[in-house]
Amino acid sequence: MLPWSNYLRQSLYNRLLVILLMTIYHDLTGETGGVQAWTYNYSVNQNLDWDSARQWCRQHYTDMVAIQNQEEIVYLNTMLPRNSQYYWIGLRKVNEMWTWMGTNKTLTKEAENWATGEPNNVGDGQDCVEIYIKRGKDEAKWNDERCTKKKGALCYTASCSEHCCSTHAECLENIGNYTCQCDPGFKGPRCQEAVACDTVSDPDQGSVNCDHPHGLFAFNSSCQFHCAQGYQLLGASQLLCQATGFWDHPAAQCQVKQCSSLDNGPHRGTMNCSNPIALHSYNSTCAFSCDLGFDLIGPDRIQCNHTGQWTGNVSTCTVVRCGPLSPPAMGNMSCVDPLGASSFTSSCGFSCEEGYLLRGDINLTCLSTGQWTNHTPACEPLQCDVLTSPPHGSMNCSDLHGQFHYGSQCLFSCEEGFLLNGLADTECTSLGTWSRRAPLCLAQQCDVLTSPPHGSMNCSDLYGQFHYGSQCLFSCEEGFLLNGLADTECTSLGTWSRRAPLCLVVRCGPLSPPAMGNMSCVDPLGASSFTSSCGFSCEEGYLLRGDTNLTCLSTGQWTNHTPACEPLQCDVLTSPPHGSMNCSDLHGQFHYGSQCLFSCEEGFLLNGLADTECTSLGTWSRRAPLCLAQQCDVLTSPPHGSMNCSDLYGQFHYGSQCLFSCEEGFLLNGLADTECTSLGTWSRRAPLCLGNSPHLQTMLDTYPHLLGRE
Repeated sequence: MLPWSNYLRQSLYNRLLVILLMTIYHDLTGETGGVQAWTYNYSVNQNLDWDSARQWCRQHYTDMVAIQNQEEIVYLNTMLPRNSQYYWIGLRKVNEMWTWMGTNKTLTKEAENWATGEPNNVGDGQDCVEIYIKRGKDEAKWNDERCTKKKGALCYTASCSEHCCSTHAECLENIGNYTCQCDPGFKGPRCQEAVACDTVSDPDQGSVNCDHPHGLFAFNSSCQFHCAQGYQLLGASQLLCQATGFWDHPAAQCQVKQCSSLDNGPHRGTMNCSNPIALHSYNSTCAFSCDLGFDLIGPDRIQCNHTGQWTGNVSTCTVVRCGPLSPPAMGNMSCVDPLGASSFTSSCGFSCEEGYLLRGDINLTCLSTGQWTNHTPACEPLQCDVLTSPPHGSMNCSDLHGQFHYGSQCLFSCEEGFLLNGLADTECTSLGTWSRRAPLCLAQQCDVLTSPPHGSMNCSDLYGQFHYGSQCLFSCEEGFLLNGLADTECTSLGTWSRRAPLCLVVRCGPLSPPAMGNMSCVDPLGASSFTSSCGFSCEEGYLLRGDTNLTCLSTGQWTNHTPACEPLQCDVLTSPPHGSMNCSDLHGQFHYGSQCLFSCEEGFLLNGLADTECTSLGTWSRRAPLCLAQQCDVLTSPPHGSMNCSDLYGQFHYGSQCLFSCEEGFLLNGLADTECTSLGTWSRRAPLCLGNSPHLQTMLDTYPHLLGRE
């Protein structure tokens, strides 16, 4: 405890008056924990800014005061003398949070003691706090103020130090002394000893693993229980030593896992169980067996596993079954089945119809092995002659009583390209003869081919001249070209794979006399064909550019280009879409006198005149025409029906295809589809949808032409 004294120094020059502290003690009493009795110190004769005041407190005492509660505020307001500038306390704004600088603790909402309207931060920078001691208004309340202002220093001297109590306690100040307040779970003068719980040991058929942060089985020790395989915990799996010195749960035990109870075993069988620990518990085993003539369905033994589940279900015993028997062909069978059809102890007797002989035992019995005492007897039928597949064919037979015996049926078919000569099936009759003779397979025959004029043909034949598989190769003389592919083959359908080609004379491009010129040709084999010869001349004022005579060669080329009498030239023309252009050029392509004729593909019409001519002015006499698709009449869906159309060149134009269908309960009167032809007409009339009535159905069956079914 510090003695207090007042030192007053006054002079003419207002020297510093220092009251060296008034020592104030206040004993803390009461259950709510009032003012703690550390030592308060203050100075009023020399007002300081906040930082200087704190430096002064820390230099002479512990730190600037950190107020704990309302009782402490009341005490300070009573004991401190009034200072016109009031007192600084150890509360300051740090990172926008009001913080007690001595303890580095943030001011809580419950501990606030602000004056009315404070803190207001008037003028900014009000980051420090003063206390209004003996002010009258807002007495003992706080106000935020700029830290540079000068006020009295309010300090304290602490009794506690970091070595007074253990880390598991809080040091509480008393008058000139301190007390260690222990954290929950700790005891002793310095709270250095952890509260202990009872020792925990391993349960029977189990183990326990413990963690001891504060000593063996002491506060916050935790123990985890585990059971051996086949056992389960009774109680909490984990214990925690509480601050009271008791575990939070009783120690757990390990109990053997129990499987469900089993019945007396399978019907027509037995069950034997062994229980090393307890009835139907972990490691219990049950074995199953069946009476003679019965089979075990399921495992021969099951065991109660560590999860408390049987490894399988209780097995059952089912009677042994022999394979099902059928009466022999042309025979009869009568059976007695005490335990079910074709089962253990079943007995079957056999007999044959007149004309058949029984081969085998008269009676068969089903044994406990699942086998009959012998094979099923047979009633031997008559046998027909052995048949073989025809050349280039195959045979497939079904035999009721053995291969080629009575009732056997054989079906014949031919390889691709061959036809049956005879009926396709035959049967072995009760007389031991086949119902008809086996057919033959003959190769398909195609039409007879001949060599084309100015050409030759060479054929190879596998199965006869011009039969299936025959291949023919065609060629032409010099100056002639094949019109079509060079080869064809007789297919499996009896038709040639393609039509025989022709030999057409090689044609050179058609020649026209040059503009302002003349041309004279000799054509032994046709115009502009192989061996054709043309001579050229020009009118007065035009000069022939090129050869005077041209000859058409076997290559389809003239000996040179057509000569020209240099005329004026018109713009280049092209064929219209879906059309073609054929031009005659008197004086060169698209030159004066050139005439072009336009035509359209099937299903398209010219829009404009069909021809034009290159005039002496170098312009065409008229614009080239267009090719527009033919248009058919507009179609609509029939009543009670629908129509779906696909259009290549516009709705209801050439190439459009329409498909008709009727609603349920109606029938099409006519064919279901139609197409817009190249003539601009539909290929057939649109059908109607007629109601489906018995009278109408009878009429349509009688007159199928009404629906176009013929």
